[in-house]
Amino acid sequence: MLCVKELLKLELFQKLPSNRLDWICDRARKIQISNGETLFNEGDPNGGFYILISGEIGITRQSEGLEIPIGKNVAPAFFGEIQILTDELVPVTLRALTDCIIYEISGEDFLELLHECRDFERTIFRVVERRLRGLESFLRNREKMAALGTLAAGLAHELNNPAAALVRSLRDVMPALQELERMNLVYGQRNVEEEHTQQWKQVREAGYNAIINNSIDLVALSDREEELLEWLEDYGVENAWNLAEPLASAGIEVETLQKLTDRWKEDPTELRDQGLRWLALSFDVMSTIKSGLRGAERISQLVQSMKSYSHLDRGVQQVVDVHEGLEDTLRLFSYKIKQGIEVRRSYAANIPKILAYGSELNQVWTNLIDNAIDAMAGKGILEITTCVDNKYVRVEVADSGAGIPPEVQSRIFEPFYTTKGVGKGSGLGLDLVRRILENRHQGTISFESKPGLTAFTVCLPIPR
Repeated sequence: MLCVKELLKLELFQKLPSNRLDWICDRARKIQISNGETLFNEGDPNGGFYILISGEIGITRQSEGLEIPIGKNVAPAFFGEIQILTDELVPVTLRALTDCIIYEISGEDFLELLHECRDFERTIFRVVERRLRGLESFLRNREKMAALGTLAAGLAHELNNPAAALVRSLRDVMPALQELERMNLVYGQRNVEEEHTQQWKQVREAGYNAIINNSIDLVALSDREEELLEWLEDYGVENAWNLAEPLASAGIEVETLQKLTDRWKEDPTELRDQGLRWLALSFDVMSTIKSGLRGAERISQLVQSMKSYSHLDRGVQQVVDVHEGLEDTLRLFSYKIKQGIEVRRSYAANIPKILAYGSELNQVWTNLIDNAIDAMAGKGILEITTCVDNKYVRVEVADSGAGIPPEVQSRIFEPFYTTKGVGKGSGLGLDLVRRILENRHQGTISFESKPGLTAFTVCLPIPR
């Protein structure tokens, strides 16, 4: 049985009259749990009010599939008051770090004490405020870190392909350049007249120009490649298929090759088809360099988007282009979007720049776009619309997902409230959005939702 002496170790009970202390001891139910045993899990229905007499209990919360420690209760201590007062599911998991002795008071008995004793009530609410503030601070940091982790994973995914293309290009170019150098040396030893050499060079330069400027008709490319392959095989070129593609991609015609090789078709040495290989390899090198350059440009673009997104090189508050912020965010989410989401943009041309906290505003776009993608389960239409509405820049982010159930729409901006499963969301994303817009930018956010269409509307004031 719970002893009054044990209760009085806690300041909470020191203001209660002796008859109420005896009443608590009579009604408390003893619970003993061993080291490692769970008292209750995150998402469980709320229980009673708990008094920890001996031992330590760890507090954890699920985040992105991981169980994150956020604190612990060390005897003597009490907990459970938040769930009783809010009638919500348990927001954390409590697990014994040592063998523990706990006493439980029912929710009804706790509320009776709360309403009867003003000092008891005041102490409880001070503790509730402190605990909620600590939990909120922890989860806000986790929310930001999770968003950063999501973007970092997406950025790494997006960088992987162009980086691999760049490495592959550099690796393939080196032996090709060595082979071209060898060919030039062999050809030079024959002292071929300059006029004929210039003919080969002119064809090569024309092919380079076609590759660089993408001037080849892609529809006719396959037919040209087949024609070239047939001619190369008739000419007796070994592995003709390896030459046909680069020659076709440079716009080379069969008639051109016939003119160039006419004087070499009876040559018994490798020069009989070396010119053809020289052309094909030259075009292949140019295409490879172009591909590597595209990869390098893509890497540069992604790095610039991340730099712009985070506003790393600017002051805290600056003049911001809303469209640039939206586009930077979309680029960083492209790894999610390209799997099955169609992005429709309706950007107004007359949108002025606004004074804003750039990195914070981009957190708004990140949360809204990420939520929209999740709502569509990766497939659907994401529509972003901008316009000037009186003295505000108006931005609407809409998705074609299932919609927000009517019965929970009034709660989606509440701290800790989430429609996602346990460990999938902290319930602070939209609360963070609302705070950034209302407190930091004197803006507003609203939404409308029905099955097949959910639209969040952000209004940001235009500087006078």
